This record gives sequence, structure tokens and C-alpha cells, in this order.
Amino acid sequence: MRLQAILSHAFGICELGLNWHDPRSTHFGGFLNDEIRACLFDRRKYKPKIWRQLQRLRQLKADQLPCALACVRNFGPKLAIHAIKQQNLRPDRQPHYAEKIVCLVAIQRNRLPCPQRVIYIQSDFCILHEDLHMAQTPPAPEPEGQVSDAVKGNWVDHTAPAWSRPYLRLSRADRPIGTWLLFLPCLMGLSLAILSDNILTLHDLWTAVACFAGAFLMRGAGCTWNDITDRGFDGQVERTKSRPIPSGQVSVRGAVIWMLIQALLAFAILLTFYTNAIILGAVALVPVLIYPFAKRFTWWPQVFLGIAFNWGALLGWTAHTGSLAWPALVLYVSGITWTLFYDTIYAHQDKEDDALIGVKSTARLFMEATPKWMLSFLIATVSLMGAAVILVTLDRSPLSLVIALAGPWAMGWHLTWQLRVMEMDNPDNLLKLFRANRDAGLIPLLFFAIAYFV
Repeated sequence: MRLQAILSHAFGICELGLNWHDPRSTHFGGFLNDEIRACLFDRRKYKPKIWRQLQRLRQLKADQLPCALACVRNFGPKLAIHAIKQQNLRPDRQPHYAEKIVCLVAIQRNRLPCPQRVIYIQSDFCILHEDLHMAQTPPAPEPEGQVSDAVKGNWVDHTAPAWSRPYLRLSRADRPIGTWLLFLPCLMGLSLAILSDNILTLHDLWTAVACFAGAFLMRGAGCTWNDITDRGFDGQVERTKSRPIPSGQVSVRGAVIWMLIQALLAFAILLTFYTNAIILGAVALVPVLIYPFAKRFTWWPQVFLGIAFNWGALLGWTAHTGSLAWPALVLYVSGITWTLFYDTIYAHQDKEDDALIGVKSTARLFMEATPKWMLSFLIATVSLMGAAVILVTLDRSPLSLVIALAGPWAMGWHLTWQLRVMEMDNPDNLLKLFRANRDAGLIPLLFFAIAYFV
């Protein structure tokens, strides 16, 4: 005998049985609480009269019953019932809510299938362990003034004093990736300088700490300057209109004062370096001041960003050795090509808005040819960084040279992964890959550190 369509609680089945805790001793009123074996209905003395109840509903149109059953809701705890799947007549042993109705196609007496009368209402398994009638905790509202692309759960929006949040957002403290991308070239320059003379002192440790603090402050000052000059554009771009100045959280005058405070603190830290490093750090202000205007007159503003962001490679080297040398310059150029790689990814987020307001970028310049250009930037980054490594490790052991060269090689594989998974029209994907460049920059530093001790 074939199984017929099994309807819902509205027709007397799928009810909470008295024995729902024990599927071995349940009654049919619990909707298959008991174990289902072959020819179950033939072994029972009294067969359930399901078909008779279905016959009473033949006057209903085929599309009325599914709509009625769609109103069945989760009620109370889970029933100890079994789900029967169309492709597998044997039930599994997982309990389900009564809302999870899975039925077979009914068969007429002429052995032709009836129209499907019962729909499958898929429960949300993300909330099955909660009672429907229990009070649901509403999602926490976003902090007031939060910037659209801020890191979720960042300390600025949740733990910083309320009065300081607009200024910290202006400095991008809620988006730390920029600080990392400014700090990593400093560490690379310092690491190669240490490899070149094989000398590590406490002054180098202070240099690393000072570079991190300086990167945080100068990145904040540079971003504040960028927002001051771009305040007219930011209000027209979806991603940037929530920034502190266009959203009215900070006035232009307040932003200027905040920028000067950060720049002066960074300069105070710079004064602890050698004279040549101090001069070099002061000169770094030139590309920082020019960058916000580059997008107005060139399709390559990312080059100016690379010049500014990788200045730390020169500074870190000079802070250790006291003067510039070719390895630092080669490393600096490799950093610029790396910036072209990751900031082109970043620029693709705004290419539509940039086109409307007339802002130039490599993303708009390359368009569909972006992967080819990025591959060339990848190759240049790895090759130039490898050349810098060779220049500083010629006098070291062959093993140290190989380990140090493995740094840019491994970084290249990380950049290759970014290139392969990049989706140029998916802002979430682009932002994720842009942030992944922190890890890409940490990879060669790990190998440089190992090479020092070999």
C-alpha cells in the first residue's frame, strides 16, 4: 500500500503527543513519533484514515491548501517526529518542529499522481533552538556617527570617549589597515638595514616603536588633510558621505586643529632619530600634501600615494645606518608598485561615483584590463624586493640569502591569491582583499627575521 499525503496539525495530525520524549512508545497522533518500518500500516489493526480526510478537501482548489498550510508556525519545543523525504522513504532520527512538513505526492486510485497538495515549509535552522514565542533580542543598533566602511566592533565606536570619536574617525583609527600599510615599509627598511650590517641594538627597537607611533599619527594627519581637501567630493560618494566632515560631526576648523596636533606629535617623535632621518622625515610632508590633489590632474594618483606611504622604507633604513643606500631605494620602488596593486583594488569600490564627479584613478583607467596591470605590479613588487634582499645579503651565508629571498617569493603568492579571487564589482570582496595586504606585508618580515638568526 502506498503512503498518502500527510497533512498538518490543522487536520488532526502533527500534534504534540504525550510520549514525544520517547519515539519508541508514541502514538500516530504525534506524527510518526514511533519508528517507521516496512508495511507499517498493514501491521496495524486500525489503519489511520488519512485518505478520507484528503477526499473531503478535493473541493478545494490545488493552490488553496498550500497557502493554508503556509500559516503553520513553530509552536513550543521540538517534536520527536521524523522527516520523510521524497527521495528517501526512510525517516531520519532528528527531531523537527511541526512546521517542517515534508510530504509525499498523493496517488489516486487510477495510480496517477494527484496534484501536489502540501508544500514544504522550510524552518530556519539558525533559530530552531529558540522558542518562537520567546522574546527575541533585537540587533544592536550601529553606533551613532559610524563610518560605512569602518571595521565592525572597532574600539573607536564602542570604547572611546564620545567626544573623541569624530576626531578618531577623522584619523581612520576605526580602520587600522592604513596604519599598517604605512608602518610595514618602515619595518622592511629597518629589517634590511639590520641584515646589511648584522647589528641589532636597543636603538633599533626604539626605532620600530617610534615608527609605529609615527605611522599612526602621520596617517591620521594625512587622512585629516585628505578629508579637508576632499570634503566637496566625499559628500557625493556613497562610501564616504558618512565621514566626519561631510556628515557634520567635525567642522573644517576643528579638523585643521586636529591635523596640526597630530603632525606636531609625530615631529616630536622624529626628533629622536639621527639628523639625516629627521631631514628625510620632514621632506615626507611634500608627497603627503600633494596626494589629495593628484586625483584631480592625473589618472595615476596611486603613484603619489605610493610615494607617500612607502617613505618609511627610506626612513627605517636611515634611522639604523644614518644614510641612504641603494637597497633602501630599490625597496622603496617595490613598495610603490605594491601600493599600485592594493590601492587599485581599493579604488574599484568607488569607480562609478568617481566617474560621476570626475575623479581620476587607476581603477577607472584600467577598467577590464585591471587584472593584467595588477599582474605586472605584482611581478615588479616581488622582483624589486628580491633585488633589494640580494643587495643586502651578498656577504651573508647562502642559507640566509635563500631564506631572505623566500620572503618576497611568499608575499608574491599572497598577492597572486588576491588577484585570483578579486571581484571588481563586489565592494565587500574588494575591501576584504585590500585589508588582506596587512598580512601580505607581514610575510617577508617573518623571513627577514629568520634570516638574521641564520
